[in-house]
Amino acid sequence: MRLYTAVIEKCSETGLYVGFVPGFPGAHSQAETLDELQKNLHEVLEMLLEDGEPEMEAEFVGTQTVMVN
Repeated sequence: MRLYTAVIEKCSETGLYVGFVPGFPGAHSQAETLDELQKNLHEVLEMLLEDGEPEMEAEFVGTQTVMVN
């Protein structure tokens, strides 16, 4: 079993949730609900992993809060 961290945003233009796995080429999807997005990302990752473990372009480290006056 492999675990991947997805970044989730909500598009202000479409209202859709958009998710992607940082550093994993092609690992992205969108959906109307978070549950649907989870399912879509799962399917995308399974499909991409059929070709073997990818060479990750980057490693997700985390997020930071930046204060600007």
